[in-house]
Amino acid sequence: MARFRGDHEAFGRPGIEPRWTYADKEGVGTAYAISSRIWFTLLKGVLTEIYYPTVDRPQVRDLQYLITDGSTFFHEERRHLRSQTERIAPEALGYRVTNQDPDGRYTIVKEIIADPHYPCVLQQTTVAGEEGLLPRLRLYALCAPHLAGGGWGNNAYVVEVDGRTILTAEKHGTWLALAADLPFSRASCGYVGRSDGWTDLAGNFQMDWEFDRATDGNIAVTGELALGNRTTFTLGLALGESLHNAVTTLFQSLDVPFTAQRARFIEQWGRVCRRNAELMNASRDRGHCYCGSYSLLMAHEDKTYPGAIIASLSIPWGEVSGDDNKGGYHLVWTRDMVNSAMGLLAAGNTESPRRALSYLAVSQQEDGGFAQNFWIDGEPYWTGSQLDEVAFPILLAFRLAREKALGSFDPYAMVMRAAGYLIRNGPATAQERWEEVSGYSPSTLAVSIAALIAAGSLARGRGEENTARFLEEYADFLEAHLEAWTVTTEGTVVAGIPRHYIRIHPVRGGTPIPTRTRTTVGSCSQSASGSALGISRQGDCRCRLPGACALRGARAGGSADRGLTARRRCAPQDRHPLGPLLAPLQP
Repeated sequence: MARFRGDHEAFGRPGIEPRWTYADKEGVGTAYAISSRIWFTLLKGVLTEIYYPTVDRPQVRDLQYLITDGSTFFHEERRHLRSQTERIAPEALGYRVTNQDPDGRYTIVKEIIADPHYPCVLQQTTVAGEEGLLPRLRLYALCAPHLAGGGWGNNAYVVEVDGRTILTAEKHGTWLALAADLPFSRASCGYVGRSDGWTDLAGNFQMDWEFDRATDGNIAVTGELALGNRTTFTLGLALGESLHNAVTTLFQSLDVPFTAQRARFIEQWGRVCRRNAELMNASRDRGHCYCGSYSLLMAHEDKTYPGAIIASLSIPWGEVSGDDNKGGYHLVWTRDMVNSAMGLLAAGNTESPRRALSYLAVSQQEDGGFAQNFWIDGEPYWTGSQLDEVAFPILLAFRLAREKALGSFDPYAMVMRAAGYLIRNGPATAQERWEEVSGYSPSTLAVSIAALIAAGSLARGRGEENTARFLEEYADFLEAHLEAWTVTTEGTVVAGIPRHYIRIHPVRGGTPIPTRTRTTVGSCSQSASGSALGISRQGDCRCRLPGACALRGARAGGSADRGLTARRRCAPQDRHPLGPLLAPLQP
C-alpha cells in the first residue's frame, strides 16, 4: 500500500512562472502497441514533453540528470554536456543518447524506449568515466511535471511503496510515478526556481533539502540515485489515472529486464515496417531514413481516437509559452493530417489513411468546413477557416478511391459538403495557411482547384454527370483567374522580371505587392513566394510568366493539353440542382 513519506512542505510556493521547452526535437518515440498510450520527445540529449493518455495531452516538461562530484563541479545534461542522438534500429522510434562531459572525464549513455505494452517511458543508463572520478560521481534524476497540460497547480509527493521510495506528482486525477531499478538515496519535492533540486545543487553541489511534498504550484521532483558499484540501471516514468495505477505500471515495467523490453519494442516496429512498399533497395542508406520516416508518421496517430493524426509532438515557441497557451502543433490540422496520410499511402499502407478519412468525416462541421485546428476529440481550438484545410480531405478521399482502398466506407457525402463549402466561401480564403490573413492565395487556390476536380471525378463515378461537370467548370474558372489574382506586375526581387507569384493578395487590394523574400523567380516552378509551388504540385496552372513551366491541366483523367471549359463567373444556383447548397457565390 502506498504511504506518503511525511508532511514537510517545500518553501517558495508557487515557484517561478512555468514554461515549456523548445519546439526543436531530435527524436519522437512511442511503442507501436495501442495499449502503450504514452509518447515522448527528445531535445539536447534529454527527455522533453511526454504525452499521455492521448497524443494531444502533454504531461511532462522534461526529465534529465544532474551531475556533480559534490565539491568542484555541477552539470546539467541539457546545458553542459555534448550530446549525440541516434536510433536504436532503423524502423524503431527508440534512441541511444550519448552525453559527454566537455572535459572528457565522464560519459552518460542512455537508451530510451516506451514500454511495449504499458504507459511508461524506460531509460537504461550507463555511466562511464575516469577511475578517480567515478566513485565520487553523483547522479540525480530531475523531473518537471506539467500534468493536465500546464505547470501551475501541480502537486508533488515522496511516496513509499513496498519498501521503495517513489517520486510522484498529481493534478486533476492524473498521476506520475518516477523510480529506478536501484533505490533513491535521497528524494525531494520543491517549487521550480525556489526549492527544487536544481536550485539546491547549484548552490553548493550538495543535495541539502529533502522535502516530502510541494503542492499547488510549478513543481519539480529530484532523486539521488544510489549507484554504489553499479554503472548501469533503468529509470522509469509511468503515468496513470490514480496513484495505484501509476505505481503499479511503473513496478511492472521495471520488473521486466530492459533487454527484453527493448527487443519487444524493436520487434513491434519491425513487423509494421515489413509490410511497407519495398523501397529500401532504392535508397542510399538501405532504407534507414525511409523506415524511420514511416514510423515517425505512424507515431503521430492517436491510440484512443484511431485515425486522428496530429501535426507534431511539439509546442511552438514553448520556451516562452506558459499555461495560457494550451494549444500548439499537438492538434489535428487537416492539412498536415492529410499530407501524413498521403505519405503512409505512398508507402503501401491503406488502413491508416482510411482510418484518417473516416475520422475526418466524423469531424466535419455541419456547413461542410473544418475548424482551423482541433483536439483529437473533435473540439475546435482555433476556429478560423482555411480553405485548403477543407480541400485536402477531398484529395485523400480521391486517392483512396483511386487505389480501391476505401473498403466499405463511403466518403461521398463528406466530399460534396466540403466542395460546397469551397464554392460558397471562396475563392478568397479567410485565412492563408501561414500568415493567417485573408485574400487570394496561390497555394490555397491550387489545392482547391485540385479538390474540386477530384470531387467531380468522384461524382462522375457515381453517375452524377451534371454535378461532375459543374464542379469541373468552377475549377476551370478558378484556374483561369490564377494569374489575375496572385501575380504581381510590380516585382523588384529580380531586375527585369517584374512579374511573379506572391503569397497572398488581399481581397480588397489593388495590384498585389510582392512579399519581401530572397527567393528569386518568375515562373510557376520557381516563384518569389513558395506558396505558388503548390500550383505545380497540384498540377493546376497554365503558366504564362517568363520561363514558365509547361502547362498541366488539373482535370483528373483528362489530357494535359485540354483547354479550359469556363472563362467566366458561373452562377451555380442557375446551373445545377446543387444551387441551393452552393449559393450564394461570393461576388
